[in-house]
Amino acid sequence: MSAETAASHGPSAGEYIVHHLAHWQNRPMKGVIDFGVYNIDSIIWSVLIGIVGCWLLYKAAKNATSGVPGRFQAAVEFLFEMVDNQAKAIIHNAESRKVVAPLALIVFVWIFLLNAMDLLPVDLLPKIWEWFTGVRGGDPHHAYMRVVPTADLSTTLGMSISVLLMCLYYNIKIKGAGGWVHELFTAPFGAHPLLWPVNFIMQMIEFAAKTVSHGMRLFGNMYAGELVFMLIALMGGAAAASMSGILLPVGHVLAGTIWAIFHILIITLQAFIFMMLALVYIGQAHDAH
Repeated sequence: MSAETAASHGPSAGEYIVHHLAHWQNRPMKGVIDFGVYNIDSIIWSVLIGIVGCWLLYKAAKNATSGVPGRFQAAVEFLFEMVDNQAKAIIHNAESRKVVAPLALIVFVWIFLLNAMDLLPVDLLPKIWEWFTGVRGGDPHHAYMRVVPTADLSTTLGMSISVLLMCLYYNIKIKGAGGWVHELFTAPFGAHPLLWPVNFIMQMIEFAAKTVSHGMRLFGNMYAGELVFMLIALMGGAAAASMSGILLPVGHVLAGTIWAIFHILIITLQAFIFMMLALVYIGQAHDAH
């Protein structure tokens, strides 16, 4: 079959990417911003993978022994000690650490597993969903399924907003409502009444900038990684169409493997950065200015 014939029977590169970047939503969006729309696929995968992460930590705690640990227990202990040391270095309030440190551990494991979904073959789960939709009598061409929740901006901003709420909670708990309000109007430029409006505006900008950058950093890296995997899949498809599939098992698999190995570093690093920034922001909420 020629390339022209193959192209006429399959989606173009642009259509392929657009289809894979579309979400399974409760209804079409009515504008650029529509808070009535939510991405069902991101919610489902976030919840399922969150349950898997909690189950893994529960299993590690339940099967822990005081003797020579196995590889799984050793990995979890290493992770626990790493998070605990970071929490002790950043958050000096021992009472707060009882809540914040376990949350940081859960955040790291959860985001790592969410990011790891990017290592699955690009078309595996979407094609299964298309087949299932067709079996139920639906239109498989409009069956959308994205399996990397951290490549969805609404997911990462939801996480960063949750961290913001934790910061606000600890600001009030540690400093008191009056102390926090006083800080809003007197930091960072001083307590002179003429500087109160400037201080308040700067504080609001700081909260907004932290929250947006916290979520955008994770989203941007995972979104870019997802796009690279799609381009690698398209490269394999182009090789199959132009050279009768001779290069498909070579270039496609080789490029995908190299990027997947490199992507493991990105997956781990982004989970660690998100956790560390969460600890830093919550730690700053404990500091008086």
